[in-house]
Amino acid sequence: MPTPRITELPDEARSLIEKASGRITDVGTVHGGLNSSIAVIVQTSTRTLFVKGLPLDHPRVWTQQREADIAPHVRGIAPDLHWFVEADGWSLLGFQHVEGRHADFTLNSPDLPAISGAMAQLVEIPVPRIELKTMAHRLRSYVDDPADLMWFQGDSLLHTEWNPQNLLITDAGALFVDWGWASTGAAWIDPALWLLWLIAHGHTPEQAEGVASAHPAWKLAPPAGLDALARAQQRLWDSIADQSPDEWAQPMQAAALTWNMHRHQR
Repeated sequence: MPTPRITELPDEARSLIEKASGRITDVGTVHGGLNSSIAVIVQTSTRTLFVKGLPLDHPRVWTQQREADIAPHVRGIAPDLHWFVEADGWSLLGFQHVEGRHADFTLNSPDLPAISGAMAQLVEIPVPRIELKTMAHRLRSYVDDPADLMWFQGDSLLHTEWNPQNLLITDAGALFVDWGWASTGAAWIDPALWLLWLIAHGHTPEQAEGVASAHPAWKLAPPAGLDALARAQQRLWDSIADQSPDEWAQPMQAAALTWNMHRHQR
């Protein structure tokens, strides 16, 4: 479920930011994204930062630690992390502020090659020795046959959350943000999850699979594994849409249904 956004920076959080980066001279709230109570662009006496945070008692506060742990391993395809602090009721991450815009996933978008290129770089990053869930574990509740989970096993680092607001398009290419749900699994899972978002933004299943096929691991994707993932994703997005009143959930539910039908009508 999305996390309500705080529009006024709490005094405790302000104090923590100033201890880490100097006196704050300006704060601008970022309205995009779904997972942070605090998301602000902060100008201090020494630098400009993007700061995201959750209360320490938030049920998903663990994603903050996950992002802090993974940040050193994804330099070059993600904004640099300057600091991470947990104190006074808050968990805060202070990132390099990057000038960019969110990705365009529509048909023939000029952003798609840059995203594919950054995804190819992600494939080359070894799985860091940090605590990460496996995709088989994450999808265990969405399969009929537990044997289907074997298709999702692998030793690749995956981002998995391909909402266009998690991708920044800059003059230099694409950067990935919001690594709280990074996982391990078969390398072809990331482009397969991305194509659901492409379908939700106007691609046909054939067109979306065509875009995904630029990913270097796509040719290794077993058809039966893609079929199993399509079934699991339909169940997952049915569950999300049933629980969420937000407008983004229903298009993703429809996209997952469309892809699953496509995979099983071949």
